[in-house]
Amino acid sequence: MAPALSTILSDSRNIKIFVVDEGHGVKGLSDIGLQTLPKQYIQPPREQISTNTILTEESIPVIDMSNPNDQVVADMICNAAEKWGFFQIINHGIPLTVLDNVKNATHKFYGLPAQEKKKYSKEESPTNNVRYGTSFSPQAEKALEWKDWLSLFYVSDKEASAFWPSICRDEALEYRKKSEHVIKKLLEILMKRLNITSIDETKKSLLMGSTRINLNYYPKCPNPDLTIGVGRHSDVSTLTILLQDEIGGLYVRKLDSDYWIHVPPIDGSLVINVGDALQILSNGRYKSIEHRVIANGNNNRVSVPIFVNPKPSDVIGPLPEVLQNGEKPTYKQLLYSEYVRHFFKKPHDGKETVDFAKVQ
Repeated sequence: MAPALSTILSDSRNIKIFVVDEGHGVKGLSDIGLQTLPKQYIQPPREQISTNTILTEESIPVIDMSNPNDQVVADMICNAAEKWGFFQIINHGIPLTVLDNVKNATHKFYGLPAQEKKKYSKEESPTNNVRYGTSFSPQAEKALEWKDWLSLFYVSDKEASAFWPSICRDEALEYRKKSEHVIKKLLEILMKRLNITSIDETKKSLLMGSTRINLNYYPKCPNPDLTIGVGRHSDVSTLTILLQDEIGGLYVRKLDSDYWIHVPPIDGSLVINVGDALQILSNGRYKSIEHRVIANGNNNRVSVPIFVNPKPSDVIGPLPEVLQNGEKPTYKQLLYSEYVRHFFKKPHDGKETVDFAKVQ
């Protein structure tokens, strides 16, 4: 049984114990009828999204993938990766039942008792490849984010069968499997513009050597204007394939501006965004763009991203084919696991991680 609300709120340490240590997450706070946002979640004004900075008349490209071999479609994808860093795809070939099933499985996981979810926390999980948590980096953050997450690093079906939570395992695996052809096609198209006509084993490792699936949960929030679901950041992936539900809340920074654009949910669509790894590999031609998620005062929201990454042991840097005409490298060569470690040891801070990779 959850402790009384008055007990939880009587001391700031009790919030951390309840949310982080006991595994209730922010869903637990929402479920007990919290009326006022705890001070730990109040973001500084510069991080609270303002209506003055939202462009309501603009939207990221929506691309029909029903004929992915069409050059017009390829050009739209590459142009979007260069100018927006984000786009949505429809008619991608992944069955809608697969998408619905993994969203439903996400709700089921978060419906488990706290003690069951806590079995997958850093302290209790039998493997580093399965992790349940809240916010982004509670130890490093001055203000926490209103979000719970389950992160599933894919090694093999056998390993997933042994360690992923059974309540969502099959649905997450099916979503990953059915997404493979879309991921491969997108990367083939993006590489062709970089003068890479085929993806050999070395390139395959660099582009899609590992994948991680997150099941994200953003519970209803008592003061959504004072906090955020996810702070300003760009992903460390090559590509991210994001499945949204119907609630919405994802905002993307317009390139070279201080304005933000909402990414409205489109039934059956997937949101695709360039990650830092692809920006580095393309020497900055493709752009990884800051994005954030607002909190919602009326609804619980779920999202399921697949992060397509290099292998942790790969060294990333501008691809030789990109530099073959004499272009100077903007980024240094660095171990991908070192780059990821740098990202996770600090709070979300916009694009500072990719700056870490720049040639000084």
